[in-house]
Amino acid sequence: MKKLIFLYLIYVSLFSYRSYSQQATINSGDKKYDKYAFIDAIKTYERVANKGYKSEEMFKKLGNSYYFNSKFENAAKWYSELYAMSNNLEAEYYYRYAQSLKSIGETDKANKILEEFYAKDKKDSRGKLFKMDENYISQIKNNSGRYKIEDAGVNSPYSDYGSFKYRDKLYFTSARDTGSLNQRRHKWTGEYFTNFYVAELDSVGVAKGNIEKFDNNINSKFHESSPAFTRDGKTVYFTRNNYLDGKKGANSKKTTLLKIYSATLEDGKWTNVSELPFDSDSYSTAHPAISPDGKTLFFASDMPGTIGQSDIFKVNIDDNGSFGPVVNLGPGINTEGKESFPYVTDENIIYFASDGHPGIGGFDVFAGNLNPEGGVSNIQNLGADINSPKDDFAYFFDPISRRGYFSSNKDGGKGSDDIYTFLETRKLSCEQLLYGLITDAETGAVLPGAKVSLYDKNLSLLNSTLADATGNYTLMVNCGQTYNVRVEMPEYSPKEQNIQILYENGKTVLSFALEKASCKVAIGNDLGKCFGIKVIYFDLDKSYITEAAAYDLEKILDVLQQNPTMKLDIRSHTDSRQTSQYNQILSDKRATATINWLVKNGIDRNRLTGKGYGENQLINRCADGIECTEEEHKENRRSEFIVTEI
Repeated sequence: MKKLIFLYLIYVSLFSYRSYSQQATINSGDKKYDKYAFIDAIKTYERVANKGYKSEEMFKKLGNSYYFNSKFENAAKWYSELYAMSNNLEAEYYYRYAQSLKSIGETDKANKILEEFYAKDKKDSRGKLFKMDENYISQIKNNSGRYKIEDAGVNSPYSDYGSFKYRDKLYFTSARDTGSLNQRRHKWTGEYFTNFYVAELDSVGVAKGNIEKFDNNINSKFHESSPAFTRDGKTVYFTRNNYLDGKKGANSKKTTLLKIYSATLEDGKWTNVSELPFDSDSYSTAHPAISPDGKTLFFASDMPGTIGQSDIFKVNIDDNGSFGPVVNLGPGINTEGKESFPYVTDENIIYFASDGHPGIGGFDVFAGNLNPEGGVSNIQNLGADINSPKDDFAYFFDPISRRGYFSSNKDGGKGSDDIYTFLETRKLSCEQLLYGLITDAETGAVLPGAKVSLYDKNLSLLNSTLADATGNYTLMVNCGQTYNVRVEMPEYSPKEQNIQILYENGKTVLSFALEKASCKVAIGNDLGKCFGIKVIYFDLDKSYITEAAAYDLEKILDVLQQNPTMKLDIRSHTDSRQTSQYNQILSDKRATATINWLVKNGIDRNRLTGKGYGENQLINRCADGIECTEEEHKENRRSEFIVTEI
């Protein structure tokens, strides 16, 4: 019988993405330094790239810069260049590229990239193509064995489901009424239409004594299901076919859909049965649930704006009883499948049934955390006690007694659907402490005050914190979940990393080294350090500019063009191999070639000086006759662009 209520609807695809970013600001610095040049490295990279130079590092920096600032069209442009240049990128770049493409409407291309993303890392929970991975199976296993379950004592050979406990009574839905010649059967199922029933409960929540039909002012000749009472017991919300005051409503195809109704208790009688203002003949609303404070109504619907076949929505209930705007709970909880039967506790947890989230089979019951900004995170399957290969749904739970009810058509029941009562013996909780150190990538200095933000796998913000005075941060996270951690700091490029948390209590370390977003140089500084230029590469024993050297020199050229009063002294160094005379001549030629290249590209020669130093200024022990590694010799081969005037 419940299958009428499960809302078989039209597939709707929705992509939702939020990105949070912070624009880095540049402080003018200490007043005693009266002349500085601030170099915007990203703009320089972009100008160099637009001249046709190609570099994986450059395209990564450009793509990331725009991606983290939600400028997805530009991010897609530079990730496209990166993708075309290499077929062996880290998996994260495939994901970011696909997300950028989706954000600009190129869905088919994004799906192709996501297939490659999945092939790169099949364990990443964001992979769109897989529905169940090893981590998810592990989650179901770990969440099992937490319940003692028994028959609720109200079941019949017919469909019984959708229970709600109020005080010492259980209110539920049943198709058992066969006593009237006028009682109608539903043509889809062959069972009778459902009504509400009520049963007295014993101390452990099992029905005792007689089961009675609920109020005739609420029960009708069509379906009623899913009652939800306010805390004072004076208002009940419920689902019914589109039928009120003896009149049946239908949509344009003459199909009678579902609506949520309310009724109030006056002088011991239920009266004022009325549909809610957001109901419609054109779509269904069903399965109401009231927040513990009575201020929010949750429900399922296929109304416009639905992501899948049915979504979970919420609406505020004002003090005067009126309703605010309807809000979709979003893609954190809703999928392209069916989400239904919400229930919310004062632990700020929402329980719901879904066939869209990975499960054991059919409808499974899930739990998620309601976030302050309105989304849902940390969605977990309740495990193999509650869930089965059949349909499991309509979960009701009292966080104080840890007792509750759920409905299922699993094997071994009395009817097509049955109601079970349970005692939760172990909470659905497993926490880890995520911690780490935030430092400057170049100097290793700690960065107090760095903002660390935690996002779920759908990139919804969960929490944020600031690094303390020692550069350390801590965040509580849930076991077995995948998170994106983003670090932001003024004057530094933001950095983000995906992390999978183990399914066990404990700690996980994740540290970040941030790179400067802008480079401050003074007289005597090496401009090359702004771009990580350690050496201008020439062919062996040669002194003409190679393509790789030109790429690095383009950055220096751009800075000189943007700062027309800047002057540089260009210095070339070699290692100690070959003779001292040979190394001196070679380094002189390379310094001269570098100057000539800059002059050829428009820089006044009067702004440039230069000299080769050969092996005369080694920075380590690797002099003549001393055996050193290649890496040690490499440290001595370097190019410097010393600022002599600004």
